[in-house]
Amino acid sequence: MKLSLFTVSYAGFWGQHRLSIEDAVRKAAELGYEGVELMGKRPHLSPLDWSLEDCQRLKRLLDDCGVKLSAIAGYTNFTGGGEAPEVPTVELQIAYVEQLAQRAQVLGGDLVRIFTSYERNDVPVTTQWFQTVGAIQECCDRAAQYGVSVGVQNHHDIGVTTKSFAELIRQVNRTNIVPMYDCWCVDLRGEDLAAGVRQMADQMRFTTVADYVTLPRSQYQPPLVNYRDVDPPLVIAVPMGEGELDYSTFFSELKKANFNGWVSYEMCSPIRDGKSLESLDAYASRFVEHMQEWK
Repeated sequence: MKLSLFTVSYAGFWGQHRLSIEDAVRKAAELGYEGVELMGKRPHLSPLDWSLEDCQRLKRLLDDCGVKLSAIAGYTNFTGGGEAPEVPTVELQIAYVEQLAQRAQVLGGDLVRIFTSYERNDVPVTTQWFQTVGAIQECCDRAAQYGVSVGVQNHHDIGVTTKSFAELIRQVNRTNIVPMYDCWCVDLRGEDLAAGVRQMADQMRFTTVADYVTLPRSQYQPPLVNYRDVDPPLVIAVPMGEGELDYSTFFSELKKANFNGWVSYEMCSPIRDGKSLESLDAYASRFVEHMQEWK
């Protein structure tokens, strides 16, 4: 397994310390990562700010640091914008994914990550499903022109369960579609993790990793002088190996399947130990240490 650092971890969201994309690449090399996943939006690799010529310069930095581009992470929601149907929201997102694919090619990479769609209450679910499938098909077709695959992460509502995720990949039916199947989504929702990995592993070449603890919630009910349990629980990011997610099963099943793809670490939410650069570095370093038994 090859280790990648997702630059969203150092993008400054949630009040955390921010690094430029160049410094995030340097940080990945400093901490012992083999690759870097570049966030495909501001403040990092937005096509609005990074021309193809700029990416040539960034490629030289990657080479100098000895790290490879594992993926560019795009941000999509193909059911978004339905309240304004005159705006070509799906088309705009497909064009965005193509722009990321062009930059991946220049940077020496071959994978762009996307999401599917969030379910809406005002559109039939089947309509949303087939709109999502069609949009991903066109993303794949356009990315293929640059020798780039499209990775779909099981993150948004459409295709979030393993069975529906596998069906989505099947219906997209493109040779350059890659399932980016993650542990945390499957485990948090209580699915059979081992069975899911066995189903998806032969198609995988990338997974995103973060560890969490779940904190049950209750709300006080004054008239009853008692508490009412509330679902779902709060989830807090913690250092790798200190959380509750069953990564032992996840990585064991991947090893049985001879998975040798990218494992990309992200700090994509508030973390337990604060917002400082020192905390972020400690978490990112801990991941590299923790993964040595699986490499």
